[in-house]
This record gives sequence, structure tokens and C-alpha cells, in this order.
Amino acid sequence: MSLVVMRPGTQEGSPMSQPTPGPSAQTSSAGLDVSAAFAEHGSALLGFAVNALRDRALAEDCVQETFLRAWRARASFDPARGGERTWLFAIERRVVLDVHRARQRTPLLVPDEHAPEQAAPAADPLERLGIVEGLARLSDEHREVVVAVHLTGLSYQEFSDVSGVPVATLRTRCFYALRALRTHLDDGENLS
Repeated sequence: MSLVVMRPGTQEGSPMSQPTPGPSAQTSSAGLDVSAAFAEHGSALLGFAVNALRDRALAEDCVQETFLRAWRARASFDPARGGERTWLFAIERRVVLDVHRARQRTPLLVPDEHAPEQAAPAADPLERLGIVEGLARLSDEHREVVVAVHLTGLSYQEFSDVSGVPVATLRTRCFYALRALRTHLDDGENLS
């Protein structure tokens, strides 16, 4: 047994008693089939949006919004004024512009001058011990150059003036010392 509720003054075959078409209705009187249009033009619209936005996820959202707007305005599509592709690209251009405008309105995060500075992450004590051990394995001349240039911040010329060793010799010593130190540290990582 089914119950049919009718408004007073309406007949069973009147337009008031007929269900209104919902989102499942895909074609309009103008003949625009949204699912067929998606199958035919969806990839081109996606390519356009990715190229314009440089963000695939955002571009996919734009294509979805384009077809949603096209479905809502399907009655306004007039094939005499232009093709489906042209009409869809016009809609998508507006969607992409909306996204660009929304991006411009989004505030950028700027560091607060009054916020306390975050402490640097603590160095690994084993790494520090490895460096100390590697420096201890270097010759005195090589260790002096590395300490003076890389730890105390002297330039090669300043250290040359203090030590009396030519700059070219100091650069060569530093190169070989750093290479030996790097080899020592790499070997230490491989053992652990």
C-alpha cells in the first residue's frame, strides 16, 4: 500500500506533482551533456589549470569546480555562440582567476619580532667526539690550518701573516686535512 499526498487543486499529471530533476539530470534542452564534455575536454582543462597554477591538486579542484559551474549553468549554453570547449575554457579561466585572487588574500606568515627565538637543535655528542678524534689524527700543521681557518674564522692571508707559511701551502694543507677528516667521519658512520 502506498500513500500519495497531493496538494489541493493539483491533478496527478500536473507539473506540480512531477519530481523536479536533480543532479542526475545531465543534459539540458540545449543538448550539453556534462559527462560527455568531461570525457572529451577534462584532460585539456586539467592541463591548462596545472600550467596556470603550478599545483596539480589545486588544478584538479579547479577542473571539478569548472564542471560544477558548467552543470549549474548548462541551460545558458548556446552552441550557436561557440563550442563546448570554448565555453568550458571561459568558465575555467574565471575559476583560475578566483584561485589566484584567493591566494593573494591569504596572509603570509612573517616571523614575529617579539617571539622568542627557537634554540638550535642540539648537536649529536657522538658526532662532536668523531670530529675531535679526527682532528687528533691529523698532523700538527694540518690541524692548525683547519682550526685557524674553519673554527676561529681567520682568512688564509691572516693566518699566513701569523705563521709565515705561504697562502697556497695553507690552502693545500687545509684541503687534505678536510678530506682526511671527512674520510674519518664517513668511516665512523659506517661502523655504527
